[in-house]
Amino acid sequence: MLSIQKLSHVYPNGTRALDDVSLDIPPGMFGLLGPNGAGKSSLMRCLATLQVPSAGSIRFAEIDVLKTPAALRATLGYLPQDFGVYPRVTAEDMLDHLAVLKGIGGRGQRRDLVDSLLRQVNLWDVRKKAIAGFSGGMRQRFGIAQALIGNPRLVIVDEPTAGLDPEERNRFNNLLSEIGESVVVILSTHIVDDVTDLCPRMAILVAGRIVQTGTPADLIAALQGRIWQASIDKHELASARERQHVIATRLRAGRTVIRVLADTSPGVGFTPVEAGLEDVYFSTLSLHRQAGSAELKAA
Repeated sequence: MLSIQKLSHVYPNGTRALDDVSLDIPPGMFGLLGPNGAGKSSLMRCLATLQVPSAGSIRFAEIDVLKTPAALRATLGYLPQDFGVYPRVTAEDMLDHLAVLKGIGGRGQRRDLVDSLLRQVNLWDVRKKAIAGFSGGMRQRFGIAQALIGNPRLVIVDEPTAGLDPEERNRFNNLLSEIGESVVVILSTHIVDDVTDLCPRMAILVAGRIVQTGTPADLIAALQGRIWQASIDKHELASARERQHVIATRLRAGRTVIRVLADTSPGVGFTPVEAGLEDVYFSTLSLHRQAGSAELKAA
């Protein structure tokens, strides 16, 4: 169990990246959703012991992470949003080098570990190829391989599928799902479908605060019967926003399709639609922004 209690972080320029974040994360896949700038990467860096938060506590099983960060690092696998490698080195040699850095000294032990990891992430056939020639998805799978060195009990992946094509994204998500069967895996992302497909539990982070937690199924169920859809002309969008609580829009065949949050039918032309996790996400963001605007006006 990973326990985060009242975690806050303020950067030297005064930016409050995290604001009283509390979460209990059990073994398995856990999704952390939030828009860019919400504080997801700041939270991941605190959990990975790369920065010390301004306040709060982090415990992983018996480890007090802030007091003994080295104890967590010994059992941590981390795939940051951007990770650096020597591009002209082969995948096999790079993993061997990283295994040495993680304290695995025996040559035979490292060889067995590297072979096993390359097969697990489906990179065995390109093990002699320089990482510079890898596709985006191959690089991400290599990133997971390096994160799994040392059999970590906590794995953190930050925006792992951003920029991947659909095939690579599916392959990468299947790999994450397999890993998440036995350890705590935190998936930080702004891609809703990744959380829908992978995570039995999740939280939504907005402006440094946790604003929703639960299972995707429960959060979706709370919106059933409250999502309505209509197709309108583009020039009608502004007036629709004034009259209704529009949470999402998209263009389809030259028309603007809007999704509205309402307890009863918003009027002629609207039909009820099945709610999804994307509706949970967009409605949560919309309600938070409305609350923020109201606070500003009151001030």
